[in-house]
Amino acid sequence: MAAISERFESREEALATIKIFQDLSPDEVRAIARCCQWRRFQAHQTIVEYQDETDDVFFIVSGKVRVTFYSASGREVTFRDLSAGQIFGELSAIDGSPRSASVVAVTDTVLATMTVAAFWDILRRDERVAAATFRWLVCLVRSLSERVIEFSTLCVQRRIRVELLRLARKTTPRGNTAVIAPVPTHADFANRISTHREAVTRELSHLARAGLIEKCGNALIIRNISVLAATVEDADPD
Repeated sequence: MAAISERFESREEALATIKIFQDLSPDEVRAIARCCQWRRFQAHQTIVEYQDETDDVFFIVSGKVRVTFYSASGREVTFRDLSAGQIFGELSAIDGSPRSASVVAVTDTVLATMTVAAFWDILRRDERVAAATFRWLVCLVRSLSERVIEFSTLCVQRRIRVELLRLARKTTPRGNTAVIAPVPTHADFANRISTHREAVTRELSHLARAGLIEKCGNALIIRNISVLAATVEDADPD
């Protein structure tokens, strides 16, 4: 097989970047790599469908995927984006239930996949992998809990500002500024916070006029993170 991706020359090197395997030795990662199948997906290609009864676990070697749900009316709700080093499919592998959401490749993506039997075998044999998986699940629960609280307590304007701050934290801020690139489309942004595109467009325009953000090509610059954060705490958004 050709190189896994432009970044890696071997399967072992690629798999060593997965967060739940980062405490393992090269020989241990090599043994796990032998349990994996390797698959490539093009941007926008569906990887798993909601309610699928498959139970493989997926490790993201390169690229980005989106965990999403489509209502009966076709409305998209985005749960989260996952990037290289992260995993998905572990919920169905653990409880045996159908897939709780669809997963779609956002960019060209390379995945290592593992059967549920192999995944459980590793969890039973290696406390380090089990502990890392537990930490990942706790992080997931906390993140989704935060979203539920936001949807229940914040107006749309504040949810938009909180999402901007969340995206900023994923970058490497320079002092009190951050550059989000590539910036999500207004429709994608709306799907993240359960609103409509027009509300996102209005609020981003308002923040731009206030000098808090600036669109620059395919990037969005947050000019003053601390002031933007303070507006979330205001009793009423401006």
